[in-house]
Amino acid sequence: MRAARFVAALGAACLSGLTSLPETALAQAYPSRPVRLLVGFPQGGPNDILGRMTARWLSDRLKQPFVVENQAGQSGNIATETVVRAAPDGYTLLLVGPANAISGSLGQELGFNFLRDIEPVAGITREALVMVVHPSVPAKNPTEFIALARTKPGQLKMASTGNASSPHLSGELFKMMTGIDLQVIHYGGGGPALKAMIAGEADMMFEPLSAAIEPIRSGKLRALAASTRDRSEALPSLPVMNDYVPGYEASAATGLGAPKGTAANVIDVLNKVINAGFHDAIFKSRLLDTGGVPLPGSPADFGKVMALETEKWAKVVQFALPKTK
Repeated sequence: MRAARFVAALGAACLSGLTSLPETALAQAYPSRPVRLLVGFPQGGPNDILGRMTARWLSDRLKQPFVVENQAGQSGNIATETVVRAAPDGYTLLLVGPANAISGSLGQELGFNFLRDIEPVAGITREALVMVVHPSVPAKNPTEFIALARTKPGQLKMASTGNASSPHLSGELFKMMTGIDLQVIHYGGGGPALKAMIAGEADMMFEPLSAAIEPIRSGKLRALAASTRDRSEALPSLPVMNDYVPGYEASAATGLGAPKGTAANVIDVLNKVINAGFHDAIFKSRLLDTGGVPLPGSPADFGKVMALETEKWAKVVQFALPKTK
């Protein structure tokens, strides 16, 4: 009996000591078990590829499995709400992307507020989109395309990967800033839209570089400009849209998020490991292969990026979908 009481007392003392440990010590033990990384889109797409690359890096460096879980649907909102409702312990993370910056402006009844309910952890990449045209379109640069569109108002067709998708709104931003009228054709995802473009069913579209680079290199599509401020390392000879439409910038900013209330020291562990990847030749090379460039910085830096993206796309949504409240 004395031995049993001693063991019980020792266990209670150990538990008391564990709960009284400073937050720093608890963070140093993180992670002590597998971590879920939720991706709100199907396997095989750009988000999934980036999520799995990031999970592999985190697993290798933190010596615990980071397991990608695809919860596709509702433009990423299903996965986002799962993370919002999860325990804020660092064991359920979200791959944050452009859909998160757009969804809040679409007038949907969401059970969360992305900027309020998700803690920014780290930026990963900022991927350019490319303005591409079918080879039958005579324009060789955005200026010539704008001039052509003005001679044919509402006749040129712009392919979209889906209503309010990042490529769709990148095209709407182009329309908003140039004043041209294009006929928007929505397709059920990036694959069908790209196929339609190659077949000549549409004249122009904005497409993520990772998906557009092969048909550009093969001559199936002609690239007119990249959507980012700086030229892409993957296509260094391609000019940027800002050279033709001053102030234009549209890109897919992606990073990690965690449930609100996740310990700052746990977030710091993840942030430091992600930022270390930008100095690793293999990780950085794989990142560049996806068409993106590193998005380094603190959690606050990534939070600011997503706040600015949300503000920008809200204006485009109101232009493109004026009935949205």
